[in-house]
Amino acid sequence: MQFASTRNPQLQAGFSAAVTQGLAPDGGLYIPTRWPSLQLTADAGDLAQVSQQLLEPFAEGDPIAGQIPAVTREAFDFPAPLVPLGDTGNLSVLELFHGPTAAFKDFGARFLAAVLTRLRRGAARPLQILVATSGDTGGAVAAAFHRQPGIEVTVLFPKGRVSPTQERQLTCWGDNVRSLAVAGRFDDCQRLVKEAFADAELKQRFELSSANSINLGRLLPQAAYYWASSLAIWRARGERASYVIPSGNLGNATACVWARQMGAPIDAIVLAHNANRTVPDFMEQGELRPRPSLATLSSAMDVGNPSNLERLLALFPDAARLRGAVTAVSIDDEATRERIRTDLRQYGHVWCPHTAVAAEAFARLSPVQRARGAWVLVATAHPAKFRETVEPLIGKPLSMPSNLAKLFERPSNFREIAATLTELKRVL
Repeated sequence: MQFASTRNPQLQAGFSAAVTQGLAPDGGLYIPTRWPSLQLTADAGDLAQVSQQLLEPFAEGDPIAGQIPAVTREAFDFPAPLVPLGDTGNLSVLELFHGPTAAFKDFGARFLAAVLTRLRRGAARPLQILVATSGDTGGAVAAAFHRQPGIEVTVLFPKGRVSPTQERQLTCWGDNVRSLAVAGRFDDCQRLVKEAFADAELKQRFELSSANSINLGRLLPQAAYYWASSLAIWRARGERASYVIPSGNLGNATACVWARQMGAPIDAIVLAHNANRTVPDFMEQGELRPRPSLATLSSAMDVGNPSNLERLLALFPDAARLRGAVTAVSIDDEATRERIRTDLRQYGHVWCPHTAVAAEAFARLSPVQRARGAWVLVATAHPAKFRETVEPLIGKPLSMPSNLAKLFERPSNFREIAATLTELKRVL
């Protein structure tokens, strides 16, 4: 299997090379040159087994191919349960917050770490991973790579634009993990990473890679929980699953689209954005206008120029064709707050602000749409990660999961930098 740049199909790499490089040499994102049509026989409740069957075709003929079973067992050692909601029988929530850092990013980060640590054994110099984060990615990557030999991680996060709990999760590691608070937005962090990859001096000094969802090794394994959950619904009900996905940089949404592309029993896909309207506006108006991101309650989705839109447009090259594949809506902060209150009363569940955006997007579907087929809300983070926002809305304290509580036992350490490549190069 080969993977090609979204910007030049002639630039191709195998699985290990694509994962190690992160970005293609021309700045494009790697996408499969062909789509295997899969008929998974795995137990839908065994995420490691589903992941193995899903990922083996992509690693076929690659040096890592024989280690995929061990990689998936190591990476997917926590559940992604489907929990029924309400009494209609056709609505459930896919809980993706049971990993080490209580967010869906744990799935891709742990898979990427398991692959890269195997590929880097015996390497002459360390791999320098640069990761921009709007909140959850950096914590998941830091946890997955902490103290892994032969790999150094630099996390860039927007100063003052992540929750206090997220900041602790980004800055409590040390050892081979460096944390940088960038004076700017997430888009500035993401821009710095891309500029670093294009800088000739840095490429000569370091072997660089990325752990954002621009990296194939982060995105592909996320398709596994869409395969597993849709397979479970298909086998139980004989219906295709439809998903409402909190969306920012579009990695999670792209993973769902890719799962459907490979044959997963998936019907509709709704992209639930916050007040950062770049994608909904593009789909409505047909003109792509990236813009500076706005700060919202759902901070991990504060993205004004989503990288993975490039991958979606490789499949659906214009707004009209993209509209035929997915729908997109924008939800403001006040509606997000009210949805957290409402769904606690209606379902007895407390959402993080990102999941609440998806829940509000589902509530805005027509009664006919909501009643048709099986719907799944994608819960991307534990609400305790945003307790400063959620607790005043629900009027009671949230219990802190043990994995998050451990972070507060560690000292926090980070460095503030300006949003310039010169400053990043100086630190590196």
